[in-house]
Amino acid sequence: MWGSNRNRRTTRIDTLIGQNTVLLGDTQFTGGLHVDGTIRGNVVAENDGRSMLSLSEQGTIEGEVNVPYVVINGVVLGDVHSGEHVELSSTAKVTGNVYYNLIEMLVGAEVNGKLVHSAQIEDHAIELNPSNAFEVPD
Repeated sequence: MWGSNRNRRTTRIDTLIGQNTVLLGDTQFTGGLHVDGTIRGNVVAENDGRSMLSLSEQGTIEGEVNVPYVVINGVVLGDVHSGEHVELSSTAKVTGNVYYNLIEMLVGAEVNGKLVHSAQIEDHAIELNPSNAFEVPD
């Protein structure tokens, strides 16, 4: 029950962006992406629901992030969209809104923007059945 969603995320790193690397333009990936360098553009995971972004203390992303599982230790200048889980370490600095389903934030993490909870729609869908309807007293 507790922590069961963690088993679904990718823990293997498929792509590494080194500390002295600067990428200009949007980055799309699947699997695991670890960033030690700088990305100037949006970071988007393919829609598999298991991809993970890990941003180190030396890492910077200047653009929006749209990844199911996000672990931030560095700097993000843009909105963060995570359908599953966001983890902000004590050295994380986000200038933008953070849209999350589940969030972990350590003391010292900075968010200069809004924290917006966005639950998974399919997990919380309610089916209305007229036979189960109740009457409101007059």
